[in-house]
Amino acid sequence: MGTFLDEVKSRRSVRTFDGRPVAEDLLQQLKDCAAKAVNPYHIPVTFDFFTAKEHGLSSPVLSGAETYVTAKVSVQKNADVAYGYSFQKLLMQAHHLGLGTVWIGGTMPREKFEKAAGVTDGEVMPCVSPLGYEAKMSLKEIMMRKGVKADTRYDFEQLFFLEKWNAPLTREAALSLGLEEALEAVRMAPSAVNKQPWRVIVSGKNIHFYEKKDRGYDNGTYDLQKVDVGIALFNFEETLKSASIPTTFTINDPAIPDLPEHTEYVATYTLN
Repeated sequence: MGTFLDEVKSRRSVRTFDGRPVAEDLLQQLKDCAAKAVNPYHIPVTFDFFTAKEHGLSSPVLSGAETYVTAKVSVQKNADVAYGYSFQKLLMQAHHLGLGTVWIGGTMPREKFEKAAGVTDGEVMPCVSPLGYEAKMSLKEIMMRKGVKADTRYDFEQLFFLEKWNAPLTREAALSLGLEEALEAVRMAPSAVNKQPWRVIVSGKNIHFYEKKDRGYDNGTYDLQKVDVGIALFNFEETLKSASIPTTFTINDPAIPDLPEHTEYVATYTLN
């Protein structure tokens, strides 16, 4: 499939499947990936794989899905960001293997999925995904994609900034810094209702990630938009890794002035 960025660009959310169960060899590869899906927060994320019939699992936005993957994590600071990072690693591996996936955070019978995953007190299961072979999009899926403008993204300069909040980072400047591909992988990341809540400030060798909050995504235990930022962190880091560009991950708010309203610092990557 080419570079990691090529894979990010070629992946789309799949909601219509052909009903075949995932081949055992592919499922085993995903289980092996899940067992190794660490994140920079060093917070364990536990994955479980199920057949739909085994536990009566389904979602009203899907058709033909026969296999699901869920993940749970202990409630703690940054657990939602770590969750998004680790889950994205698994779903990108599924895409690499030719399987369709889609992040599902609300449109499912949550109690059934949590029971199947054995979620206990002190744990949360923010999202699930089907795993399977893509079929022709249903009319329902076509309308859903149109509704959230799934094939569009904010412009580069609306998401990324140089040194301060009112100074958009151009693609040309990002290219000169060796960051254009990694930031494009962030821009193309999936997010809940395509809200694209990540914002990034590049300051010298430091790349600071923020969450631009929308109402209705934080239930007080976990924040789905922080899960989205975790997805973006994985895409950013993996793109640089594939280009052999080393980074150091830290959590150290740079306190850049004029922070926009409803925006929260998340983490920093530093180019080594």
